[in-house]
Amino acid sequence: MITNLTETQKDYALFLPATSGFYSSFIGYQRMRYPYVQPSRIPQNFVNDVESLNFLDPQNGLFYYKWCLYSAGHANLDLNKQDDREEMFRTRDRTGSSWVLGDSGGFQIGKGKWPADWKDPNCPAAHKKRSQVLNWMDNLMDYGMCLDIPAWVARSPEGQLATGISTYDEAVQGTFINNEYFIRNRNGNCKFLNVLQGENHTDADDWYQRMKKFCDPKQYPDAHFNGWAMGGQNMCDIHLVLKRIVQLRFDGLLEKGLHDWMHFLGTSKLEWALMFTDIQRSVRKHHNSDFTISFDCASPFLATANGQVYVQTEIEDRKKWLYRMLPTLDDKNYANDTRLFKDVLIQDGVYKNFTTSPVIDGVKTNEICVYAPGNLNRMGKENKTSWDSFTYAILMGHNVWMHLRAVQEANEKYDQGLVPAMLVQEKFDQTYSRDIIEEIFATSDYGKAQSLIAEHSKFWMAVPGTRGAVGKRTVNASTYYGKLFNEELPSEDTVDIDTCEDFTEDQVSNLDVLEDLE
Repeated sequence: MITNLTETQKDYALFLPATSGFYSSFIGYQRMRYPYVQPSRIPQNFVNDVESLNFLDPQNGLFYYKWCLYSAGHANLDLNKQDDREEMFRTRDRTGSSWVLGDSGGFQIGKGKWPADWKDPNCPAAHKKRSQVLNWMDNLMDYGMCLDIPAWVARSPEGQLATGISTYDEAVQGTFINNEYFIRNRNGNCKFLNVLQGENHTDADDWYQRMKKFCDPKQYPDAHFNGWAMGGQNMCDIHLVLKRIVQLRFDGLLEKGLHDWMHFLGTSKLEWALMFTDIQRSVRKHHNSDFTISFDCASPFLATANGQVYVQTEIEDRKKWLYRMLPTLDDKNYANDTRLFKDVLIQDGVYKNFTTSPVIDGVKTNEICVYAPGNLNRMGKENKTSWDSFTYAILMGHNVWMHLRAVQEANEKYDQGLVPAMLVQEKFDQTYSRDIIEEIFATSDYGKAQSLIAEHSKFWMAVPGTRGAVGKRTVNASTYYGKLFNEELPSEDTVDIDTCEDFTEDQVSNLDVLEDLE
């Protein structure tokens, strides 16, 4: 079984697990409060104790993958105080074995969790928070995103109330203030990405024109931002993505050594992972050989919070490609069952097929279904669920490996000639998205590149975005609030909707920091 996923990454666009603070807290607590998880509770295949779940550690993790995303919105930003939950990131090896992108917490602003008058450059609460975020990024992150205020805050009742922002222009104004602060005060330890927002093509174009100067080395020769982060419509509309990258290239804002990184927020579809690889390869070939695309989602963690595990990856030529998530075994009658969990899932008919992982491979059933009838949890209550909090951490680790491996396997199959239905049109002749993308970036003529994008607009309309948008909605309409507000929620296309179940109150009571999974 593959356990070094860093070695198998090759030249694919990078998927970054949006790591939950709940997950990382187990690693920190076990280090600093041993034994936070009792030795008898730890599966035998976890040979390095709870540290076995630390995929950033090449020596101790059950599998190794050096890249991930962590959000300032979930973190303790006060670096002067010890926080055991933050150990996975505060003490990680930054000499090359791990690489972390910091999300700035704009999502928290949009949800009203960081109240302040963000359009006022002199607001004390806003100044304190932006300075904390910048200090946290400069000290802990390899790359970080500027503290953007997403355009959808204007349609968020709680966001409006907490931020004083009620229009698109005010969101731009607040982001502009934050960008200027980061430019003036960054210390150079962290590279920053200029976040592009906007809920339709018109607003996205306007946002770019007003924010692009922050990546311009002519205007900020020693402090310009080092790349781009795509939010709003920019991360769920391939037509807009291609148009924007071409514009960046010809505006001189995608230069080697200056703007080598582009990140897409909240993207989970396997088909998009393949398109990102195609774009990355074409830009590297024709313009910037160091250009890298990354993308993130929190699906592995949120699936567990919904009582689901990744069961298998489904990759078939000319079909829809996906990771199959299904509700998993949660039954107190299994609390004394010492069979391997992976075996019980098949033997007892829970699933017809199940792909195991280095995390779950040696875990016993009674190490997942912990509570027997009559057992009380640590709060002295008997819940309906058989899971304890460490069960969630174990299943999250399995889901992370499954998602990472699914993205890599999809790229491998794509390189071997298999193509998902979304990326080929065969009505009249065979047209492949990767061939169009290659042609777009092969030309040195800006007008021709944009014409090629427009010429294939019907192709792009047939490519569903990461929020399920398709057709005209991806081109000229504001995305519905509910589809963009929860940026970290997994796309409906990544789960088995027919069997998706909500997290029960009894399961919620076992999680001390469920807010980290939002």
